[in-house]
Amino acid sequence: MDDLRQKYLEQIANAADEAGLEDIRLAAVGKKGEIALKMRELGKMTPEERQTAGPALNALKDEINSALSGKKAALADAALDERLRTEWLDVTLPSRVRPEGTIHPVSQVMDEVAAIFADMGFAVAEGPQIETDWYNFDALNIPGHHPARAEMDTFYTHRAEGDNRPPHVLRTHTSPVQIRHMEANGAPTRIICPGRVYRADYDQTHTPMFHQVEGLAIDKDISMANLKWVLEEFFTAYFGTSVKTRFRASHFPFTEPSAEVDIQCSWQDGTVKVGEGDDWLEVLGSGMVHPKVLQAGGIDPADWQGFAFGMGIDRIAMLKYGIPDLRAFFDSDLRWLRHYGFASLDQPTLQAGLNR
Repeated sequence: MDDLRQKYLEQIANAADEAGLEDIRLAAVGKKGEIALKMRELGKMTPEERQTAGPALNALKDEINSALSGKKAALADAALDERLRTEWLDVTLPSRVRPEGTIHPVSQVMDEVAAIFADMGFAVAEGPQIETDWYNFDALNIPGHHPARAEMDTFYTHRAEGDNRPPHVLRTHTSPVQIRHMEANGAPTRIICPGRVYRADYDQTHTPMFHQVEGLAIDKDISMANLKWVLEEFFTAYFGTSVKTRFRASHFPFTEPSAEVDIQCSWQDGTVKVGEGDDWLEVLGSGMVHPKVLQAGGIDPADWQGFAFGMGIDRIAMLKYGIPDLRAFFDSDLRWLRHYGFASLDQPTLQAGLNR
């Protein structure tokens, strides 16, 4: 046993790497190693010999294992020292400067909304921001006496005296895009219409220019049930949690029947959490497309029907990212933009996840 001890302790001390050390371990204390073979010989000894040889072999095995562990730790420390000599970083160098520009929350949320609805088969449609009175109101079944057509709510473009052309307005919603798309493409169709809109209003939750997204789906047998499913799928994907909706009867000139849509939420310490609690928050208007609107778009309401909805992009951005004041979206404050902005490569996809 003294010879075995001396032999393996020397080999362990001279081991150059962990692979060589593993070979020594197998030769010494492995299942077929020399010490293991000696242990098997105990069965051939007399009881008196076993009382002497057994403890001695166990002590030798423990000593070899301890030497192996110590050498393994020493080799690991040596390897780490070598890495530290070759892999180093000068911490006195200046850190990487974050790019000055960021993606505005409105742009980011527009991309998120487009990604979600694209997965459900909706295309993106766009139209002019300066619209005729007909596309913005008449084609959408909004009568001449409706308050939305008053100059206190709508921005009309200037007309010279004697100009008899139809008046133009800064569009008050993206619904005119739906009319133009129906005229150009007919039915069936499935689109969303994101973009800037304008109304004469300004406070913590309203600005003269803001952003909307509207949706339109027309087919032979579309119903309110399809509308409810689409909206619940959207909110679940957008907020990253299951969201219940509540429909309340309402009235819009361009839909019949019409419904305001609320989403489940809770209020805690002045903040709203979507998808939990017993409270409700109104987020959008919706309904089945009015037959007169279909006719204005060149579609026969006797053969086709569909649903439409509209929501404020700025509002849902405030909800998701905890932005308290809508006016700050348009203040061009670099501190605000750096705080709420997104990295230029932070492109939203359903596969990678929409949330930061």
